[in-house]
Amino acid sequence: MLILKYLVNLVNMYGTSTISYNLGTMVGNGVEWRGRRAVSTLIASEIVVEETRPEITTLINHKDNTKKSDKTLQAIQRVGQAVNLAVGRFVKVGEAIANENWDLKEEINIACIEAKQAGETIAALTDITNLNHLESDGQITIFTDKTGVIKAARLLLSSVTKVLLLADRVVIKQIITSRNKVLATMERLEKVNSFQEFVQIFSQFGNEMVEFAHLSGDRQNDLKDEKKKAEMAAARAVLEKCTMMLLTASKTCLRHPNCESAHKNKEGVFDRMKVALDKVIEIVTDCKPNGETDISSVSIFTGIKEFKMNIEALRENLYFQSKENLSVTLEVILERTEDFTDSAYTSHEHRERILELSTQARMELQQLISVWSQAQSKKTKSIAEELELSILKISHSLNELKKELHSTATQLAADLLKYHADHVVLKALKLTGVEGNLEALAEYACKLSEQKEQLVETCRLLRHISGTEPMEITCIHAEETFQVTGQQIISAAETLTLHPSSKIAKENLDVFCEAWESQISDMSTLLREISDVFEGRRGEKYGYLSLPKPMKNNANLKSLKPDKPDSEEQAKIAKLGLKLGLLTSDADCEIEKWEDQENEIVQYGRNMSSMAYSLYLFTR
Repeated sequence: MLILKYLVNLVNMYGTSTISYNLGTMVGNGVEWRGRRAVSTLIASEIVVEETRPEITTLINHKDNTKKSDKTLQAIQRVGQAVNLAVGRFVKVGEAIANENWDLKEEINIACIEAKQAGETIAALTDITNLNHLESDGQITIFTDKTGVIKAARLLLSSVTKVLLLADRVVIKQIITSRNKVLATMERLEKVNSFQEFVQIFSQFGNEMVEFAHLSGDRQNDLKDEKKKAEMAAARAVLEKCTMMLLTASKTCLRHPNCESAHKNKEGVFDRMKVALDKVIEIVTDCKPNGETDISSVSIFTGIKEFKMNIEALRENLYFQSKENLSVTLEVILERTEDFTDSAYTSHEHRERILELSTQARMELQQLISVWSQAQSKKTKSIAEELELSILKISHSLNELKKELHSTATQLAADLLKYHADHVVLKALKLTGVEGNLEALAEYACKLSEQKEQLVETCRLLRHISGTEPMEITCIHAEETFQVTGQQIISAAETLTLHPSSKIAKENLDVFCEAWESQISDMSTLLREISDVFEGRRGEKYGYLSLPKPMKNNANLKSLKPDKPDSEEQAKIAKLGLKLGLLTSDADCEIEKWEDQENEIVQYGRNMSSMAYSLYLFTR
């Protein structure tokens, strides 16, 4: 986030007293700032404050003897006024949030007062009407009170950061409260005994889920950590799909209250939704339940990437790490390749090639260690060249291993997806259910279980070669979905087979089959994206699979929305924006007249003009 980057700059330039307080507040609150849109109503005002940051930096870094023309002074005055106006709008929204959150009202209001004071101070320090220091050449020396500018900039940074951190706490509280409401309603749904009561409660549940989807979706967009963003996407995808499953599974239980498979089917949906809800809260609060840590193993591709970085570091530092650590790291990587070589679905040719490349990597590491030891004892040109050759050899072997693992996993996945593209087993389960054929049900349930195990194992292999953390998370999500949904389809099919004339049981089975088909489609997309990343056709950022599109309107958060400016205010803002745009053009013309375009003052002026133009665009 730009504000926190600016925080670091101030630490370097002016010391740590004010900054340490802000960092201490962040740690004390247990809140990490995760995005620029913690509260939707702060979007516009925060952007304006961010746009003024370079101007504030310019004011702080000015030369004491800087002389500026009258036009430049007028431009600086306008920028100072724009900063003050932007801060004023920010404060207005902050105060509105404070009024809706009494537990944080005092803290937010104090921070808003400080921000307002800082904005007014900056406007005053850039007001040329207060300056009468004419020089002999007709120019004016401005900003002699550099200490005042620094103090105002510090205060503005500190207060804006406080408001944003407090707003972040507001959003976290909203999401937790929304989750708790959903859980409470789910508990009522689990105990419902009549259709009429179920319809009433489920209607309330639907509204609460929509609100939770809005809040968690906004938070997902705020997240800067791509891994966390993928985890949030996966959890929200589970909630999205399980909502429809919950409807049909619950209705089936109400229609057939004594059917054990129907109850098992419904309980599976409730359990998965509760886990997904807890996962969202875990991501939002950035803490693991009961102090748990992430024990998931590192993928092979990630391990190879880190190993190669370690051996390449030997070019600069022969004592970067121990030889034992390097050997252990390689063994851990090669042990994970056993997921490929031990798989019943890996072809004989791929298995032999993986084993061959693993053996070659071990041999070349021993050669590297031997040359490495010689290089530490005697530094000669020939030894350095031999070390470089050893590094290149083992890097090449690991690259070949990566290619082989990628080929093995993607080929297996492509063949599996193609084989099951027509969903023969699902169609057969639906037919046997309608026919009430229990014997055929057992046969096809066994086939679906086999298919499920194949898909689960394939997702595990794809995770190893996915190449990015977000896609690793997507592979894990796909693996879990196949594991859970496969069993739920079997229980839903069993219910239909026991009650072949039940329309709701048939509808329920259809919903679970559709979820399976949807995950197959997502897996096909994931496979393409993994190949694109491996071949360098795409970057690491991409859309997350099965993720609902972000919703633009949030009808359930009316209390946090600022009042829309009336026509008079809109006209005033537009007029100021137009003036700012014209001023930008004037400033650009003045800058072009300077002969030395690399001059520090010219660069500052160009930055100020650029930021002023951004402010103008914002007001349009």
